[in-house]
Amino acid sequence: MSSEHTLAAARERDARDPLAGFRARFALPADARGEPLVYLCGHSLGLLPIAARELVNEELEEWARLAVQAHEHGRRPWVPYHENLTAGLAVLSGARPDEVVAMNSLTVNLHLMLASFYRPQGTRTRILIEAGAFSSDRHAVTSQIAWRGLDPQDALLELPPQAGEVTVPEEAIEASLARHGEEIALVLWPGVQFRTGQAFDIARIARAAHAAGCIAGFDLAHSIGNTPLSLHAADADFAVWCSYKYLNGGPGAIGGCFVHQRHSEAQPRTSHGGTLPGTRLAGWWGHEQPTRFLMEPQFRAASGAAAWQISNPPILAAAPLIASLSIFLQAGSEALRAKSVALTGFLEELLRPLAPGVQILTPREPERRGGQLSLRLAAGEHRGKQVFDALGARGIVCDWRSPDIIRVAPVPLYNRFEDVWRFACALRDTLQAAS
Repeated sequence: MSSEHTLAAARERDARDPLAGFRARFALPADARGEPLVYLCGHSLGLLPIAARELVNEELEEWARLAVQAHEHGRRPWVPYHENLTAGLAVLSGARPDEVVAMNSLTVNLHLMLASFYRPQGTRTRILIEAGAFSSDRHAVTSQIAWRGLDPQDALLELPPQAGEVTVPEEAIEASLARHGEEIALVLWPGVQFRTGQAFDIARIARAAHAAGCIAGFDLAHSIGNTPLSLHAADADFAVWCSYKYLNGGPGAIGGCFVHQRHSEAQPRTSHGGTLPGTRLAGWWGHEQPTRFLMEPQFRAASGAAAWQISNPPILAAAPLIASLSIFLQAGSEALRAKSVALTGFLEELLRPLAPGVQILTPREPERRGGQLSLRLAAGEHRGKQVFDALGARGIVCDWRSPDIIRVAPVPLYNRFEDVWRFACALRDTLQAAS
């Protein structure tokens, strides 16, 4: 490696990092000797914000001290508990506060959104997704199609990369919509593709979907807390996400969703003339709060995205997210994005000399990726898995996607340039030992 890529150079960058102090606010996994591991797996599970322990313990204490009265008289009353998360989620998603709500988990929220927004009519019955979509999304989509008495073989339209490519350009999505738009009721697309790390232009996809008369929905599991989002301005119809990846909410953390404000009006209409949300699935927590506990049979929807709530929030699964969102707001989205671009760019520079043994699948342009780089190992599946296991033995935490991809994500809140340097050195040495 050149002098610009030495350990001393990485440490010098860390010394200049204005966000360096936030690392101390997370619990860092350690090896058997107590040495911190090089954790580059925030795309799968974010680290524990240390303040989350206190917040969860406080809710346990409220349960012990007040029991049912904590719903109204706790230090953070449980009835409106999800509102503690609204401001942070609105900032990170680029939405109005009434357009976001913390609730459920990602796939549950996706089902709720599809129940409202997938409205097959006449010949417009299809859902456009990416080929190779995250399995849970595909399961949700095919089951929603079948639930409406349609055949997923006909109604599911999957768009693959072109031959010899691994990513799908927005032009290909636009071309598919131009060709099949009159058959498509809804487009469901990721903000960041989980396998390749490619980031998409949400506004451009929403614009193309609407021009074709389709609803535009997005899975932001790998986007929120990772890439800049402007869902309101992008004119997305809906979006869903989980909170255990870049949002550091913990395993099983409460998820969230976005519903554009136009769909909360009395009789909103789709771009091709149908009304929404005629099939919204209702539950008591989506009822307006002032009259919710009168337990009347008539449903009176809460304003905004809150109307899509079904049940009361899981307090112990929401408390850690309060701690994490507070850190995001203190760090600032612009500073986090700037560091993320620098970290991932540094990683790419370090890995470039390892070609052709290592192919970076993720686009090179910063605006077309988040923090993740997906690496294809030329050694093949068996040897590649050996390399991955050897990295783990060296204290590197990343993940493996069959048949031959290692995913690595330096997270600006808690990763250092030194972490990136150590990973690159470990990968280089491991590949040399395996050759």
